[in-house]
Order: sequence, then structure tokens, then C-alpha cells
Amino acid sequence: MAPSSPHLPRHDGSALVVGGPTTVLDLGGLRIVSDPTFDAPGPHGYLTKTIGPAVTDAQLADTDVVLVSHDNHADNLDDSGRAFALAAPLLLTTTSGAERLGAPATGLAAWDTHTLTRPDGGDLTITAVPAMHGPEDGERDAEGEVNCQAIGFVLAGDGLPTVYISGDNASIRTVAEITRRIGRIDATVLHAGAARIPGKFRERPVSLDSVRAASAAAILGASVNLPVHYDGWAHFTEGRDAIKHAFDDAGLTSVLRVADHGTWLPLKP
Repeated sequence: MAPSSPHLPRHDGSALVVGGPTTVLDLGGLRIVSDPTFDAPGPHGYLTKTIGPAVTDAQLADTDVVLVSHDNHADNLDDSGRAFALAAPLLLTTTSGAERLGAPATGLAAWDTHTLTRPDGGDLTITAVPAMHGPEDGERDAEGEVNCQAIGFVLAGDGLPTVYISGDNASIRTVAEITRRIGRIDATVLHAGAARIPGKFRERPVSLDSVRAASAAAILGASVNLPVHYDGWAHFTEGRDAIKHAFDDAGLTSVLRVADHGTWLPLKP
């Protein structure tokens, strides 16, 4: 009998939340991992990781593409996640992040695209979309960024659900712009933990809070919405219960998908 594969079995058309922001998406025969964080709990400078991953990096060693919304903060790219990303066949991130990370990272500015050939014969187009990593009125750096350069991603291809990964975005105005530019979104992966950093932006959220996550789902019109980035780190201030409450208040419970980390969820209703 042939030995079983050490890799996590693929579930095409589905997503799995590993913990923190880290999400596995199997689409069109490709495996995509966003914002990999695989370290054990412990301190990372001024941030503290509190929960380890539900799936190990070794189980995902067959990943085809890694997406990193920004490399500046450990809750989006910790030490093990960085090694994992740099070992992948393709790593897409911000233009400044690609310079810092080096090969094989490819930098994308907002609205840049990268197209991959799928094993099933089609294409998967990955579009970098804007993300504002702090309040609209937050102080901007010389490049016009709030906090740091960050991006989200839209994944699309014939016969596939169109998936929006928000990255660390706190701006509903940005979500509305993405809707105008991209059009229909079928599924979302929303960084929704209301991350707050002591001493920064009067401790206002630097990622979506629960109410704005529900608002983003309504604006995008997605029929499947997966919240991530709401637990596993001490600076996330709104968890699963707050997210469920906000979606219920908005009348959107039917489009919210929440399960224990390590559980596959379909990206179509």
C-alpha cells in the first residue's frame, strides 16, 4: 500500500481558516494560503500570539501561491510564516514588502494583476486591491499610506467563485471602491477582529470591527462571508460572538460562515 500523503487533502472550491488571518483556499486545482502565521503562542515584540495554528505549515507544503497583505507586522507574517512564504513557488505581496522579503516575492500595487494557469486548464487572476490599515483620518507617511502599505486580493476565474480577501483594511470607503471597480463578489475573507494598538490612532481599529465587517458584506453583496483575524493575538478586540451579533443585527446571518478553525467551508452557497 502506498504511504498516505502528509499534506492536507484538497477541497476544491472551499476555504479553511488556520487561525489569526491565515486562510487556505483551494480553487481551480490551486492551493492558496493568505497571510501565513504558524508560530506557537508567545511574544512578537509589542504583539503577543495567544493561540497556535489549527494546521501546520508542513501539512500545507504543497501550496502553490502565498498571498501576504503586508509583511510589516507579525500577526500577518510571523517567523514560521515568513519561512513558509519564501519557500512557496509564488509569493505575492506589496511592492515595498517584496523589496524587503527578496526573491521569490513579487510586488503588486493596488489594481495590479497576476494570472496563473490552473491545473484544470483555465486561468486564475489575482488582483491586488487597496487596503487602509487604520482610520480614514490617520496620519499618512511619505507614500500616502496609513500605518503601512497594505493590500487585499481578489481571486477570479471562469467557473470559479470570485473571492475578496480584505487584508488589514479598516475602511468602508475602500470596500465601496473595490465594489465599483471589480463588480460582483461571491465570497469574502474579512479581517474582522477590530485590531487595536496602544498609542496608535487613539486606539481606534486598524482592521474591520464587527459592524464594519457586516457592512462590507452588505456592500459587496457576497453570499458567503468568512471572518478571520479575530482571535489568536492579544490585540484583537472583537471575537466570534461580536461578529455573529453584528451580522444578525444587519439581517445577514444567512451569509455568515463561521466554524472551528481547521474546518473546510464551501465558497459557494
